[in-house]
Amino acid sequence: MTSSFTIECGVNFSERRRDSRRRPDQGNAARVPRVSRLMALAIRFGDLMRSGEVTSYAELARLGRVTRARMTQVMSLLSLGPNIQEEILFLPRTVKGRDKVQLCHVLPIAALSDWREQRARWKSLSP
Repeated sequence: MTSSFTIECGVNFSERRRDSRRRPDQGNAARVPRVSRLMALAIRFGDLMRSGEVTSYAELARLGRVTRARMTQVMSLLSLGPNIQEEILFLPRTVKGRDKVQLCHVLPIAALSDWREQRARWKSLSP
């Protein structure tokens, strides 16, 4: 014997807008720039390496579930001059849109070995 039953519920079909995958509006909540968070992580990871709790970038990458190449990028921020690191940590919060300073802007500066050259490049980049 077969029995049937009916389920009724409301369904909202609205047009899917282009930005429908974005996060819901959080008011005027400003966020810390991504490069600032990565700088803080690099400093923390450097401390873990120095203390001996972690032995290699590969181990850090495994723990952070990122590639070794990405971990190397993040850790390269430690080669920046101390004043630039501090400025990155205290970049103004981003209220709307993209961050003004991004990792792809900072990595070429970190590749320079002379801190004076780094400062000159940073001045031309910083907001």
